[in-house]
Amino acid sequence: MTKSSDTPCQVDMAALRAHLTALKLPYMLANHQALAQSAADKAWSHVHYLTELVSAEVSARHDRRVARLVAQARFPVLKTMDRFDWDWPTRINRLLVQNLFHLEFVRQHANVVLIAGTGLGKSHLMTALGHAACLQGYSVLFTGAIEIINNLALAQTTGTVKRALAQYVKPQVLCIDELGYLPIDKFGADCLFQIISHRYERGATLITTNRVYKQWPSIFNNDAVLTSALLDRLLHHAQTVVIEGKSYRAKDQIEL
Repeated sequence: MTKSSDTPCQVDMAALRAHLTALKLPYMLANHQALAQSAADKAWSHVHYLTELVSAEVSARHDRRVARLVAQARFPVLKTMDRFDWDWPTRINRLLVQNLFHLEFVRQHANVVLIAGTGLGKSHLMTALGHAACLQGYSVLFTGAIEIINNLALAQTTGTVKRALAQYVKPQVLCIDELGYLPIDKFGADCLFQIISHRYERGATLITTNRVYKQWPSIFNNDAVLTSALLDRLLHHAQTVVIEGKSYRAKDQIEL
């Protein structure tokens, strides 16, 4: 009788690959054989081998999720805190900013407002905070204030405003860039008010602006009542970061 000792092994390996594929475990599928050889060479126990394999799968899954969250956040340029020039601003509360990177404000559904003139790094810091949130598994969306209004105006023409609003309410962290740089009409003011209201104590919102709070009515179509209501919700749980100095982008010209 012919001996066929290889057949059961081949059948088992095929079944294992099928199971790993069905369970959506791509790292284990691609690496279980190589790690098994390493385990044999190092005389690992079965439990040690399984632990190493599962741990690597979890780590790979985390990396894939972070990459997906970063892509979905739509950062215009990726920035991190370690690339921020703390020596350039003449005024910035460094300890406050560094403490924000613990992301307690995200867990508390609180807000952060960064107030500064052009070229002082407020968008850099907001992007870095958003990226840090992605690394911790939070959903993030980065968008400009005017982009929000334009998108909602377009949605209004197609009767999809509710769906469009939802994309700004849903993320755990919403980053709104450059509020106050361009005038906002009544429709835009109402839209931003709705977003802030719906996110109140449900999600964290970060805003960069070049206007101090007393100037905000001029941002929102000079509607003092709406502005007061918006600020009441926004600042109830909020940290304000004020940055002062000269534009970093003009640094080379200033030094000449």
